[in-house]
Amino acid sequence: MSNSATPYSSKLARGLVVAAPRSGGGKTMLTLGLMRSFTKAGLRVGGAKCGPDYIDPAFHRAATGAPSYNLDSWAMAPSLLAALARAAGTDRDLVLCEASMGLFDGAPGAPGRTGSSADVAAMLGWPVLLVVDVAGQAQTAAAIVKGCGLYDPRLRIGGVVLNRVAGERHRRLATDAIEASGFDVLGALPRAESIRLPERHLGLVQAEETEDLDRRLDAIADFVGRHIDSDAILRRARAGSTETLAEAPFLAPPGQRIAIARDEAFTFVYPHIVAGWRAAGAELRFFSPLADERPPEDCDLCWLPGGYPELHAGRLAAATSFFEGLRHFVRDRPVHGECGGYMVLGQSLTDKEGRAHRMAGLLGASFSFAKRELRLGYRSARMAAAHPLAPAGARLRGHEFHYATSDSPGAPDAPFAFVRDAHGGAECPDGSRRGRASGSFFHVIAADA
Repeated sequence: MSNSATPYSSKLARGLVVAAPRSGGGKTMLTLGLMRSFTKAGLRVGGAKCGPDYIDPAFHRAATGAPSYNLDSWAMAPSLLAALARAAGTDRDLVLCEASMGLFDGAPGAPGRTGSSADVAAMLGWPVLLVVDVAGQAQTAAAIVKGCGLYDPRLRIGGVVLNRVAGERHRRLATDAIEASGFDVLGALPRAESIRLPERHLGLVQAEETEDLDRRLDAIADFVGRHIDSDAILRRARAGSTETLAEAPFLAPPGQRIAIARDEAFTFVYPHIVAGWRAAGAELRFFSPLADERPPEDCDLCWLPGGYPELHAGRLAAATSFFEGLRHFVRDRPVHGECGGYMVLGQSLTDKEGRAHRMAGLLGASFSFAKRELRLGYRSARMAAAHPLAPAGARLRGHEFHYATSDSPGAPDAPFAFVRDAHGGAECPDGSRRGRASGSFFHVIAADA
């Protein structure tokens, strides 16, 4: 990627944004089915995901064999978003970008910076393939489609796919009404509980944990292929374009050699973060706490990502070599934990059954899933003090998404940062620091720009 800061116009690969009027409408199933079926047909398919999401991009990669990048108009500067869209389409015939939530759902922000999938589609010039769950309605679906088509003049609806169709009469009623309102219906998926992917409290069970994933993806592709017009959908894809500054503000690596925990308990690392650190010359060394591995000694920073430590708390508590290595590492080098990693750095982690498991004890807080409280949303973080991630006072953008509650029975640690949500709430201290250990529920996405 160029380091020039001059404006330029860049063509993007052909793409479509697979979106829906609401969450749970069928975006993921349709996206994975299209990705897999086009890949099996010999196309080189790239993936992307609107907004903050660790889980869906891993399924995209499994379906296509290519990296999938998050595209976030709230957290990312336009130049970074454009650079990642170009990366998703490099040497690809097609990019399928899965939307988040409803097409226009986002957070307060400047025009084009609300975090909505509509922002991404408009900025990149990719048409929207709208999947509409028509369960419990027929002709009314046409009003929803027409509303989506008229609500934002920046967008182009390239076509519609119906989901959860009850039968031929149902399909015909909805299709005729939608097409009479000026939009093409390119497929109709019947109800099919048998191909659903397993879920848990933060969304789908992770791709790496999903049993027989290749067979499941092939079944989804076959199901989608039987009920849509694949050729017509492919014809609706368009080459996008962007006009932005060429210099993309990737997050600087927090060290030259970075030890990163990676296994079923620690999986939440954004692909663009890893790519950016490597592009800047950092060496990444992965290790497994669940396998009782110590952080590599030749690294100068240890990073514990988020994930599902609460599902493996007993195994982690028994990983004595891992904890000994962590305590040795932090004597003279920084250790940072995000969300799940933050919990592992604390005193204890209580699982949903109420069993408390001793953790690293490097930070003062204890965490519990026995009494759950959902906390989620975009966050702007101002660094409380100098940190390998950023200087004191620097701002980062990211998000929070967890169910854990926390308490600090002793004297509280110094805060990691001061955070504010996207809705203009008061700035509050967040996370903790103790010596060279630090952690927070805040997931960083990008430097503020």
